[in-house]
Amino acid sequence: MRRPRLPALPAATRTPLARLLVAACFCALLIYPWIYSKYLTTTLTQWLPDTSTAFVILAFTVMGLGLNFVVGYAGLLDLGYVAFFAAGAYIAGFLASEQFANAGSVVFGGTVLPGTPGIHLSPWLVILIAAIFTALLGIVIGIPTLRLRGDYLAIVTLGFGEIIPQFVRNGDNLGGFNLTNGSFGMNGIDGLGFGNRVHHAIHALPANFLNELDSRWYYWTALALVVVTIVSSILLRDSRLGRAWIAIREDEDAAAAMGVPLMRTKTLSYAIGAFFGGAAGALITLQAGATSPDAFSLQVSIFVLSMVILGGIGNVWGVALGGILLAYVNYKGLFAAGNTFNSTFGTNVDIPEYSYLIYGVAIVLFMLVRPEGLIPSARRRAELHEEEEEENLVPESSTA
Repeated sequence: MRRPRLPALPAATRTPLARLLVAACFCALLIYPWIYSKYLTTTLTQWLPDTSTAFVILAFTVMGLGLNFVVGYAGLLDLGYVAFFAAGAYIAGFLASEQFANAGSVVFGGTVLPGTPGIHLSPWLVILIAAIFTALLGIVIGIPTLRLRGDYLAIVTLGFGEIIPQFVRNGDNLGGFNLTNGSFGMNGIDGLGFGNRVHHAIHALPANFLNELDSRWYYWTALALVVVTIVSSILLRDSRLGRAWIAIREDEDAAAAMGVPLMRTKTLSYAIGAFFGGAAGALITLQAGATSPDAFSLQVSIFVLSMVILGGIGNVWGVALGGILLAYVNYKGLFAAGNTFNSTFGTNVDIPEYSYLIYGVAIVLFMLVRPEGLIPSARRRAELHEEEEEENLVPESSTA
């Protein structure tokens, strides 16, 4: 009996129709702030997110794409991804606030006036530093962790996901030094902007995004980060490293027998995933102007993991779509549905209060109906349906 043959890894090239569709979606997202503010009716705006909410949706989509490096490509179940979100957020707070005002004033390309107490680096540099720091943190966590497999790996990553938020919660008295400001978190964090020097040279680029009438520039920054993450995901997926990740996901022992360095390869997936998680955490913090340990609960890790599973594990476009849809439901869809339901039936039901119940039921039903996700990769679809294909195969000896 012939076994079904798994399809080859997707090529880097795309059909003209697919490229046209991607370009159209990107253009629509690019001009979304203008469309929302000028052309949408009141009925539509009730269901569509404003630019501030769309910014958060895109930022969480970056985290979903980052986690896809670990779960989707390398097949490693990570339940503590919120740790990298928290690390990136607090690095942004350290480097763009008055948290360390006692150390004097350090202003380098920031969006504040010279002489402002504390450390105030350029917000673009802050995002990069936060991403690099979380990548290094991913290596430090991954070296002792990734020797484990399956449920044991999930439990250990869950532990690290709880350790980091607890550390920042209790980091207000480390030998008498206030590092994280404890449960109060950090406020007054600098916003994004191009700085006065760039603004004077190019007036179209604002010195500080907070001075803008809306949050369009934050939205475009998040969209740019999504594009960078998607491009990086595609390039790495089709590289030699990406094929090594796929080999580990399918059969770790066979990959080791074929010469794939397991620890180095898995640690790289963990570090790259942490890189984008930290960048998203820093971006969200710079936009919010504050951060707190209460924002880094286990639910965030489950939420981001659900994006990967529902979108299609291992498929870049599926995870991006799953991230946008799930984040939209969480930050806009449930509120709009609740308002519509209450206005239609004259009730006063707080539908967002039952969000986790709704998510749970939806995930269970979705996994029963379409376990491969919205847009699964060809290999993932073949893996899930391999047994069904084997049952439907007819032995060659029975054919005339």
